[in-house]
Amino acid sequence: MLVGHVFQKAKLMQLFNGEQAMYAENELLIQEIVSAIRKFVRAVSLDAFKMSKQYGLTGPQSSILRTLVKEGQLSSASLSRRLYVTPSNITGIIDRLEKKGLVKRTRKEGDRRVALITLTESGTELSNSLPDPIEKKLIYELADLEPEHVRILALVMNQILNLIDAKGVDDAFLELHYNPIHDVSNEKNRES
Repeated sequence: MLVGHVFQKAKLMQLFNGEQAMYAENELLIQEIVSAIRKFVRAVSLDAFKMSKQYGLTGPQSSILRTLVKEGQLSSASLSRRLYVTPSNITGIIDRLEKKGLVKRTRKEGDRRVALITLTESGTELSNSLPDPIEKKLIYELADLEPEHVRILALVMNQILNLIDAKGVDDAFLELHYNPIHDVSNEKNRES
């Protein structure tokens, strides 16, 4: 009976050590995943910061400029739907672009209630000089992968979002309310 007890104890120790090894391996993989997510978030943040510093624009502002250069004049409601931004947010973003002299509002002929948003000459020039956003780079790279690989990545991303309980978070642009360093209109306001 003592031999059986010793054997059982040895087997339990073996299982425990195996679980510890599995836990240690899992811990390393978890650290890699969390590190990769941090790098991804940092890359997106750095891209936004670069856009702000170099061009004086937020991500949503540059998206509006790109959309207008591609599609021509649009109402703020059309821009709101295309960019998945609430109407109140789109109004604020357009206000800031208008203050910078990059867009202008003109009344639609036949319906003076509707204002069309149009690029100014400097808005067109700036739009044409903007680098591709990080999302576009990601889309191009994902398009080059095998469909099965893209499917697996989609499943993994959805699983990660479920793990952090991000069900209520939408994928709309965030308009950050800060004064970019490069914004000349803000410098004029500060001087007054």
